[in-house]
Amino acid sequence: MYNQVVTDDESEQRNQAPLTEQQAERLLADMNEVIRAGEEMRKLRTEIIKALAHLGWTQDRIARLTEMTQPAVSKQMARHKQGDPPPMGLSLDQPDSPWLEGRLWGLAEEIAEALDETARCTRYVSALARGKKRFTPQNVDELRRLVEEDLRQHRAELPTGYRTAYDKISRGLDVPSAAAAAGATTPASARRALARRIQRAHLQDGL
Repeated sequence: MYNQVVTDDESEQRNQAPLTEQQAERLLADMNEVIRAGEEMRKLRTEIIKALAHLGWTQDRIARLTEMTQPAVSKQMARHKQGDPPPMGLSLDQPDSPWLEGRLWGLAEEIAEALDETARCTRYVSALARGKKRFTPQNVDELRRLVEEDLRQHRAELPTGYRTAYDKISRGLDVPSAAAAAGATTPASARRALARRIQRAHLQDGL
């Protein structure tokens, strides 16, 4: 009876034990993704604010759209001093590879959502969003292949603008431009993230 009690106690202690290393790794990985995404979005918003200010948008207008206070916007804009590199451009057609990769990413996301996530590119898009895939030349080529396959197989279901966007992106990636894009000094990850969102906005507006 005594041995049975000890065994039961030990079993209960094991059931109440802390997380296993694998469980803790998964838990922290999920948290790290959220934190990393938050930091990246804050940096990206700062870049967009600088770009809009460079275009002549007023602080009040930017504050309203960003849901920030006017003093906070003013502080962000003050950091962009004379002589600093120019802010990122916001036009869709820019020639550098990170920008084109971001456009491809945004297009793939739109395709995945339009096809109820049954698209061939869906899992790749998810892996990119979670940081499980990086934008290596090989991974970009694979994403291009999957997007092209989805566009071919679901031609009747997808807007023609998707194919038009892909053709422009593909030509740019096939023949890299030697011209430096405005704001190309901005980290590649930030340019991809912004291009991804601008591409999605254009596709959603049917442009």
